[in-house]
Amino acid sequence: MKKLCFLVLCFFFLYASFFTLVLGGNVSYDSRSLIIDGQRKLLISASIHYPRSVPAMWPGLVQAAKEGGADVIETYVFWNGHELSPGNYYFGGRFDLVKFAKIVQQAGMYLILRIGPFVAAEWNYGGVPVWLHYIPGTVFRTYNEPFMYHMQRFVTYIVNLMKQEKLFASQGGPIILSQVENEYGFYERFYGEGGKKYAQWAAKMAVAQNTGVPWIMCQQWDAPDPVIDTCNSFYCDQFQPTSPNRPKIWTENWPGWFKTFGARDPHRPAEDVAYSVARFFQKGGSVHNYYMYHGGTNFGRTAGGPFITTSYDYDAPIDEYGLPRLPKWGHLKELHRAIKLCEAVLLNGKSVNISLGPLVEADVYTDSSGACAAFIANVDDKNDKTVEFRNASYHVPAWSVSILPDCKNAVFNTAKVTSHTNVVAMVPEKLQQSGKGVKWDVLKENAGIWGKADFVKNGFVDHINTTKDTTDYLWHTTSISVGENEEFLKKGTKPVLVIESKGHALHAFVNQEYQGTGTGNGTHSPFNFTSPISLNAGKNEIALLNLAVGLPTAGPFYEFVGAGLISAKIKGLNNGTLDLSSYAWTYKIGVQGEHLQIYQGGGLNSVNWTSSSKPPKGQPLTWYKAIVDAPTGDEPVGLDMLHMGKGLAWLNGEEIGRYWPRKSEFKKEDCVTECDYRGKFLPDKCDTGCGEPTQQWYHVPRSWFKPSGNVLVIFEEKGGNPSKIRFVKRKVSGACALVAEDYPSVGLLSQGDDKIENNNTPLARLACPGDAVISAVKFASFGTPSGTCGSYLKGDCHDPNSSVVVEKACLNKNECVVKLSEENFKTNLCPGLTRKLAVEAVCS
Repeated sequence: MKKLCFLVLCFFFLYASFFTLVLGGNVSYDSRSLIIDGQRKLLISASIHYPRSVPAMWPGLVQAAKEGGADVIETYVFWNGHELSPGNYYFGGRFDLVKFAKIVQQAGMYLILRIGPFVAAEWNYGGVPVWLHYIPGTVFRTYNEPFMYHMQRFVTYIVNLMKQEKLFASQGGPIILSQVENEYGFYERFYGEGGKKYAQWAAKMAVAQNTGVPWIMCQQWDAPDPVIDTCNSFYCDQFQPTSPNRPKIWTENWPGWFKTFGARDPHRPAEDVAYSVARFFQKGGSVHNYYMYHGGTNFGRTAGGPFITTSYDYDAPIDEYGLPRLPKWGHLKELHRAIKLCEAVLLNGKSVNISLGPLVEADVYTDSSGACAAFIANVDDKNDKTVEFRNASYHVPAWSVSILPDCKNAVFNTAKVTSHTNVVAMVPEKLQQSGKGVKWDVLKENAGIWGKADFVKNGFVDHINTTKDTTDYLWHTTSISVGENEEFLKKGTKPVLVIESKGHALHAFVNQEYQGTGTGNGTHSPFNFTSPISLNAGKNEIALLNLAVGLPTAGPFYEFVGAGLISAKIKGLNNGTLDLSSYAWTYKIGVQGEHLQIYQGGGLNSVNWTSSSKPPKGQPLTWYKAIVDAPTGDEPVGLDMLHMGKGLAWLNGEEIGRYWPRKSEFKKEDCVTECDYRGKFLPDKCDTGCGEPTQQWYHVPRSWFKPSGNVLVIFEEKGGNPSKIRFVKRKVSGACALVAEDYPSVGLLSQGDDKIENNNTPLARLACPGDAVISAVKFASFGTPSGTCGSYLKGDCHDPNSSVVVEKACLNKNECVVKLSEENFKTNLCPGLTRKLAVEAVCS
């Protein structure tokens, strides 16, 4: 009997394991939803781009998305990361697409594979290989034979790779949807008839791949059947597919926005993200994807541009370092849970729309079994509303949706955040070697031509067409003669160098001395660099290092957008202005250390480094190398480059990326201290960071570190202080909660996710990560507290026992719950006002 039980138990685990690993089946659709193995599916998808993290992070990221309520992982396929030259494919390291797909499968989740292969995505060149631009006669994204040939070859290669690994749902794998092209509807008209023909060709080419799963085209209003057109936007509740036979799919809901060097830091409030999602499902949506759910990092030179930051954090529910961003992650988790309670009746029932007053409406779903679910939306962006629905009264804040899975109990409201907030700190740690201070090796580059010149030309060349994106750098040098009778030599003044450029940045040198840096996006109009320069009597060498900071990522004919110098003049000479634009310029592609690959492998020892316990600071064109210990602990790691200028960084040969602690050029009044979530969101609505560096910290994945002997290499372009470089550890140091009496308790949803309890006591939840516990309560107030996490203030109404209650419930616990109940707090305080509990706790 015991043996039989054992065999049955083994069979059970094998059976469960099988269904964890194998998800697939027949995937079809109708006007209401995707249908997988005959069952309608309401799907929450999370974008995680495999090259923007590292393989060691993938299981944790996928699991965090699953715990957050996602059923699906979505990713682009990055053509230029995979096809390095025609027919030369790469699928290693961060680009191991098969491994990523299998991790998704092992987690029991579906996968949406957006093959494109044009992706935009703030990724260099929109993901299209730069080499394709230089195949004669090629024009991207139109009915162009060379482009279509290479595009079809790559799409077919990816599809066949997925088929070989049995990764399509039709083969038992996780892939339920594939995408061809990307947001082409915006640009199709610019290509005339060729654009229309190309869009139709792309759709037919994709369908002909016979993957056994549907294909989608986002923002493609003429997508032919059976391809499904989908929506990308901050809001897609009003979107309708162009065919009544297609389901309503939202491929990109942007929960934040990307950053550019020198700009502000954009944020999107959790309340507004939740509002947009609830409205989408309220209005008949069935597949929703967060772009991004984890943004990650633009390692190396993968960031597009110009000026897209190395960080691609995106204010996403999982931050750049892989930690859940709370309260956003938690708030959306509870939203997903509430929506899933409605799944059956949403997908199989009928709906009716009911007006409950000005700017307030309910969509009610019912089916033949008697099941009922309702969404009550207040689309007024200023005024809260109290409405009557089915003989009950509901308070619905401005710009919010209440979800009633049984048409009675409002178990979730998008404006009422009950999830706790994490207090996150970047904890500095000095660079060390064997527990001691590090020694730096230094190598100085010459300002100008190194080795043999690549070519000499009268006038200027296009930067991108010259470097072909093999490097950010292009040297231009020329020389001028200055007579001894020049007035500026006698007066001790300086002539002025004036440069006009199409972008993206330049460093100017005269006689090996750094003169200054200019930056600007010259895509639509040139930018000017003006700087006094030091000239001597006799021959003077002018050396200009022009830089690309990410290639264009989208737009009509974007591959023809150029960069580089237009003109160069020197003003303030006896004869007026000296125009250098038509001079003979000597050109060199790249810088020598980069060419020799002195940041990795054998290249590290191919040059003579100079050792220094105190490395030179403020010195441009300098390579720095140090042997460093891995930071202590297991928290995610960043590199603090606040005191450096601009350049590139590597650890153990892995490309950390471009660093540039360039300050935001906006005034403080252009940013917000507290964002009003109400009303339509745009990227500049809730900005922070005015006057601060756009990016100070640069993610260094833990898996890149060795136990000892780690080689950190920095190339500094314009001058910084390497002795102030620090590792930082991203650490959750505390937790906050702010809950009001009128907030629906997440406790209304039972652990079974199918039962609704009638316990309306609001709960404040606090949690510390890992094994950390709540060691202190910094702030606690029940009454009318104000402020935000980290800066709470007591109001005129305050229960003096607040701290005692919270400490009793929470001290020395990993997580705790505090009820806003009569047993805990004086509920006769501040009559007529909505009371809140605000708590800030320390985790250690």
